[in-house]
Amino acid sequence: MKTKTLIQTLFASLTLLFIGLMASPLSAQSALNSYISEGLSSNLVLQQKSISWEQAQQSLQVAKSYFLPSVNILGDYTSGEGGRSIAIPVGDLLNPVYASLNQITQSDAFPQIANVNQNFFPKNFYDGRIRTSVPLVNTDLYMNRSIQGQQVAIKQYELAAYRRQLVYDIKEAYFTYLSATSAAKIFESALKLVNKNVEVNESLLRNGKAVPANYLRSKSEAEGVKASLASAENKAVNAKKYFNFLLNRDLDSDVSTEYVTTDDPSQFPPVLSIDGREELQMIRAQMTIAQTGVKMSKLARLPKVNAFLDLGSQASNWEWNHNSMYYLFGVQLTMPVFQGFRNVTAVRQNTLEVNKADLGLRYATQQLSLAVTVASNDLQTAVQNYAASREQSKSAQSYYNLIEKGYQQGINTLIEFLDARNQLTSSQLQQSLKLFGMLTAAAKLERETASYNFEK
Repeated sequence: MKTKTLIQTLFASLTLLFIGLMASPLSAQSALNSYISEGLSSNLVLQQKSISWEQAQQSLQVAKSYFLPSVNILGDYTSGEGGRSIAIPVGDLLNPVYASLNQITQSDAFPQIANVNQNFFPKNFYDGRIRTSVPLVNTDLYMNRSIQGQQVAIKQYELAAYRRQLVYDIKEAYFTYLSATSAAKIFESALKLVNKNVEVNESLLRNGKAVPANYLRSKSEAEGVKASLASAENKAVNAKKYFNFLLNRDLDSDVSTEYVTTDDPSQFPPVLSIDGREELQMIRAQMTIAQTGVKMSKLARLPKVNAFLDLGSQASNWEWNHNSMYYLFGVQLTMPVFQGFRNVTAVRQNTLEVNKADLGLRYATQQLSLAVTVASNDLQTAVQNYAASREQSKSAQSYYNLIEKGYQQGINTLIEFLDARNQLTSSQLQQSLKLFGMLTAAAKLERETASYNFEK
């Protein structure tokens, strides 16, 4: 009777454990939500993609800076001798005049001078200036700013898409861990039962009230449950390590199993929209970039106008005075006339890029719509399978109770008892697997429809 009471107590406790797991309200999911928040803040890949987004923002700032004036300090120093030169006959021109003036004035006030031979190279000459330049008309700058803005949007969508994928990966890993730990608990309870059965048969064998076959069969059954328990524990350890890996934590960190859910299928609304998928927004942004490239190629025929202002000083022998200082203002016009049909080719190339992006958008839309439909069907199937496993578990529990009672009374054989126990354990395992499979399918549908709310 003590054995019967122990067995009934263990299975009653196990049943209450599953009822409590499945019948509690959905609101108590703080552990999983906390893990999701931790993963979104500490995942290494997510941090890398955040840096890529910040880099794109900096590139946009660089594109905007081209509209502002640029100021540069420029300096030149040149000095040379030899080479080409020009003869200036100043002596031949002025010496007769100076001679006549000396005769008239009866003096030597006007000396004779020699002809000059001037080299083209400057001698000890410097030119230092501050140049300020600003674009007045340049369509390339506007198009480049637009492209960089779309690049920022693409990186932002890419970051958001990975955040959603990370949420799903964390949920899937967490449910896998819970499923493995639940299986380990089931095998632990089953092992207690079979070990107790081994003790009972061993005692009966010693007292001559049982055959050795019953003892050996119960012993073999216990070893099989031990092997299943070891396998379940190993899966739980690996699942915990992978889960901690996603959260960028120590692989052996403890993971809470205090997750409370409900088996009510109404918590999984059949939302089949893909409007929120960031992947589609990324393709649309790429199409906008290609369209901007077409405009840029067409507008390349327009002139580009820049203005500049130089403030500086230039002289020989490092002289610095009022005469050496200068300013120079100018406007530059550049207008392409013929460039080997490069613009025409660029327009065609970018137009093809637009067409390719459009096809990519249509393909991605169909692909994501298919993924949503498949995920929805998988969820519906998972809900049905879970409901069936729950009913199967109830039947197995009732069947076990009858066989266990008959076995205690000597009506049923050991084989029937072990078969009933195996059916009960198997049904409990299936119910646990189907439960967490249903939750994983719901997370998959949530990922495919991009319906997870990051603000919660």
